[in-house]
Amino acid sequence: MTLSRKQQAKVEEYSRALLDASRAEGRAYSDLTQWRHAVKFSPEVMDTLTSMQEEDDVDLIDEVYAEFKRLVDSDDSIVSVTVTTAVPLDDELRQKVCERAEDMFHASIYLVERVEPKILGGIILEAQGQRFDASVKTQLATVRRTLSNAFMGGDE
Repeated sequence: MTLSRKQQAKVEEYSRALLDASRAEGRAYSDLTQWRHAVKFSPEVMDTLTSMQEEDDVDLIDEVYAEFKRLVDSDDSIVSVTVTTAVPLDDELRQKVCERAEDMFHASIYLVERVEPKILGGIILEAQGQRFDASVKTQLATVRRTLSNAFMGGDE
């Protein structure tokens, strides 16, 4: 893979940050081994670890592992649904989202709420590997593509 200068600079920046931190803790080779295996992490694992880091909850990793294992082993029938909105849900909308998700997945719902102002409005639902995107940002992108194709004969 050929990297641009900007990508090469980022790679070096990330690598030096890892090296500085791991040398300070006396674990450079251990961290190097861990890094090699990090590419095997699923996006969900990476997102969870990032969230835990941002919330200063890294000390809960062992407990999260234990609870995750317990849930997997118990064949839990509750479906985790992540809902992303531009503003926090109120109680009425939260109830409607849960009811709609219960109908869609024929199961009890564990709702994970995320606020992401960049979607501008609307809602994104994610569960069981499915994504239902009714965000304003996506709708505007669709309109843009449609207009671009209709009036200019292509994208952009």
